[in-house]
Amino acid sequence: MQLSKSTTGAVMEKIIEENKQGQSLVLEQKEGNSKKLFIESYGCQMNFSDSEIVASILSGQGYNTTQNIEEADLVLVNTCSIRDKAEQTVRKRLEQYNSIKKINPGMKVGVLGCMAERLKSQFLEEEKIVDLVVGPDAYKDIPNLLKEVEEGREAINVILSKEETYGDIAPVRLNSNGVTAFVSITRGCDNMCTFCVVPFTRGRERSRDPQSIMEEIADLWNRGFKEVTLLGQNVDSYLWYGGGLKKDFEKASEMQKATAVDFAQLLNMVAAAFPKMRFRFSTSNPQDMHLEVIEVMAKHHNICKYIHLPVQSGSTRILKAMNRQHTREEYMALVDNIYRIIPDISLSQDMIAGFPTETEEDHRDTLSLMEHCKYDFGFMFAYSERPGTLAARKLEDDVPAEVKNRRLTEIISLQQKMALERTQRFVGQVVEVLIEKESKRSAAHWSGRNSQNTTVVFPKGTYKPGDFVNVLVSDCTSATLIGEAVGYSEMHSPPTPGGGIGEVASNPTTNTI
Repeated sequence: MQLSKSTTGAVMEKIIEENKQGQSLVLEQKEGNSKKLFIESYGCQMNFSDSEIVASILSGQGYNTTQNIEEADLVLVNTCSIRDKAEQTVRKRLEQYNSIKKINPGMKVGVLGCMAERLKSQFLEEEKIVDLVVGPDAYKDIPNLLKEVEEGREAINVILSKEETYGDIAPVRLNSNGVTAFVSITRGCDNMCTFCVVPFTRGRERSRDPQSIMEEIADLWNRGFKEVTLLGQNVDSYLWYGGGLKKDFEKASEMQKATAVDFAQLLNMVAAAFPKMRFRFSTSNPQDMHLEVIEVMAKHHNICKYIHLPVQSGSTRILKAMNRQHTREEYMALVDNIYRIIPDISLSQDMIAGFPTETEEDHRDTLSLMEHCKYDFGFMFAYSERPGTLAARKLEDDVPAEVKNRRLTEIISLQQKMALERTQRFVGQVVEVLIEKESKRSAAHWSGRNSQNTTVVFPKGTYKPGDFVNVLVSDCTSATLIGEAVGYSEMHSPPTPGGGIGEVASNPTTNTI
């Protein structure tokens, strides 16, 4: 989906895919497991990735997943606190779960994720609508919490960890297309944006051991996956120095500092080790985005030329009120440098309309920044305060709803105009596409994305999902390129006689760090 809007909540710096919300997850059945797990997820891709970790943990405890909630022994919902709409949807689902419990009284219901941390007392003590509450850093404790429930006690663990990254858990790929996958590299966030609840629900920033990241990617490659998105609340803050919080790096030893791995180095490592696998990353924070990352992207063909670079407002005054740690001018200078290094790159934004005290001049600053940056995609929302945030405590929500909605409409209208212009630049060109799935609108067409993250559809021919193909673009909409395949691209890796799937750098999991 190219454009997304909401008038009920501000946006986190993580893309929320509306068509995936509430998706129940299912994986290959493990022989010998007799209990049934129903798990569904809401919110950002980080939550969907976490659900794969939970499914892996519970698979070892005798649970197979099911999409039939009536037969489930355990029902878990992985929740999001970014928008009020998401919270209300989850509450309605919990009511439905409890109506099913009347038919199946042995069924246990649990809440995972950001709502678990924020609303723990309401869920367990006041409303009594769930059996267990588990925060984002406590998933390994779920087996123990289930024992507490079986013994009739409250089961809650929402303690935020300074170390937990789940680097030792091999996620089960749920509802996978077998082509693309997400690999988590960081957890938490240190950027205390005044509109955002993430630092309070997911804790401080810590990074995952690069060796475990390389091993997970190697496993995905060996299983036939062709694209990996490196995932985190703020991937540009990735910094591994042996473990611990990023904020404690200044206390590290000289040896730890000398051997530390930052995001540019990690990105270079994975791209070099897996030259026939494509890489993306999400999400970036402008104040932490360094040009070294852009130079690494320019160096490697297999790193996609697309960055999601949230800005939230084009006004320096509003950015300061949001505690964004960068000015309008600094952001625009960063964008100029990105286009200078990678002229054909695509950028996307998050934008909030009607933040407290926003004036018409501030709004005009947002529109002019958008025109300067020439975004391909946008994720735009009208501001709505979230409980527990600094903005909710300190700033009056003083922009009338009709003004917010009018400004949001103007932002979306401009983004739609720019999106069409940006997409039209590909018409007449040959673009490299990784086939991901059948087109939603035609069973005779494949759908995939080019390096710049634009959807491309074309007749199937003899190609199949997982193939890298060159497509000659003949037409487009604001969101989709339309064309004809003209052959495999250089990234294509046919199966080898020995059963592998093409080129990999030697010993990718033992590269020196």
